[in-house]
Amino acid sequence: MQTRELGKSGIKASVVGFGAWAIGGWMWGGADRMAAVRAIQAAIDHGTTLIDTAPIYGFGTSEEIVGEAIRGRRNRVILATKCGLVWHVTKGDHFFDSDDASPTKINPTRKVFRYLGPESIRYEIEQSLRRLKTEYIDLYQTHWQESATPIPETMEELLALKKEGKIRAIGVSNVTVAQLDTYRSAGPVDSDQEKYSMLDRGHEADLLPYCAKHGLAFLAYSPLAQGLLTGKLGPDRVFRPGDQRHNNPRFSGENLRRITGFLKELEPIASDHGATISQIVLAWTLSQPGCSHVLAGARTPEQAIENAGAGELVLAGDELKAISAALGRYESGAAA
Repeated sequence: MQTRELGKSGIKASVVGFGAWAIGGWMWGGADRMAAVRAIQAAIDHGTTLIDTAPIYGFGTSEEIVGEAIRGRRNRVILATKCGLVWHVTKGDHFFDSDDASPTKINPTRKVFRYLGPESIRYEIEQSLRRLKTEYIDLYQTHWQESATPIPETMEELLALKKEGKIRAIGVSNVTVAQLDTYRSAGPVDSDQEKYSMLDRGHEADLLPYCAKHGLAFLAYSPLAQGLLTGKLGPDRVFRPGDQRHNNPRFSGENLRRITGFLKELEPIASDHGATISQIVLAWTLSQPGCSHVLAGARTPEQAIENAGAGELVLAGDELKAISAALGRYESGAAA
């Protein structure tokens, strides 16, 4: 597994990280807790050191599962979590109501706010440390940004936590360039986590080059586009209520057929490397200028091991060009 530094923190982490959103269950139609624990442990055993979670993933469930999975393995893990999406107070900017529609009713309806006030961050870090069963977080990130709290006040609290040894590095997520500038003017920022994949490339025009220029790690979340780029979702796939992909046009039968056609163009490259389509997609993402790490979710040990394998792949220049050409044809709607 390749490793890269998280900005200028001195912390090296596996280029493929374990994204722990789906194992929280909420918005993913539920989850198997024990399978999730085994998936995380399999990822660690196959070279994955970076594990990224957040309190909002299952309203604490994901952090609890991660904490259980890393028991006895903490020294092998670079642990990342977040703050700023809260349901214990009604301050900041109202974001959404949870309204769990899954058959199992994993969580009751909750009002979720974006809030990064210092006292709330202090509360959140203690809750995360308790759920994760650890004394410190390697990378602590502001999950979403809000309008009520000046960024310097947020940074002041994060820097205090760092001084106290409760966190080792500071990251942000879902920011604009202007917001990131403001964060960096108030203190050192080591990473930015943003949605980025073959199908979500808007940040190639702003935050990717910004991070490359200023030496920040760029952590791509949803690099497999919520499973769309795995090659495992056929056009007849049905998503249950409670799964965010249910009734999402991106996961319509028509688009799944188009995606399948695009991914078939990657099969010769995958075959040459003895790799899967998912691994080729992750390796392509990691090869893009400015992108230092990818966060790929897994619900089973097999998926986690497959994702970890992508961290050993290096694509040649002609392969990258062929993939980009195929991607261009998909984006234009042209046939291969």
